[in-house]
Amino acid sequence: MFVDDKSIDNLQELFNEVKKYLQLQKEYATLEILEKLIIILSTLISVLIFLVLGMIALLYLSFTFAYLLAPYVGGLTGSFAIITGIIILIIIFVVLFRKRLIVQPLTNFLAKLLLNRK
Repeated sequence: MFVDDKSIDNLQELFNEVKKYLQLQKEYATLEILEKLIIILSTLISVLIFLVLGMIALLYLSFTFAYLLAPYVGGLTGSFAIITGIIILIIIFVVLFRKRLIVQPLTNFLAKLLLNRK
């Protein structure tokens, strides 16, 4: 066909533009992955902090209820046993309903985060 220096220059420019475009897409994908990773890690750290603080609060709250309950049940042993039974029931409840309480919200959060297209 009609191959001249101008068409070769155009092809070279096109190749350079495609190469630049692919590099920019790679950088964009990297930044998007980094952003989502930061959101996941910050959420994980927040949940861990709330979990630890909640466990400490539950410990002190259970001691408080045990000491408040002691005069009504005949001693600290009975009141600690009642509080322990209540905590065991809460654990059983969480284990039985873990899909609804833990798995589904986590799945929804990750799906919304990772499948969110802007």
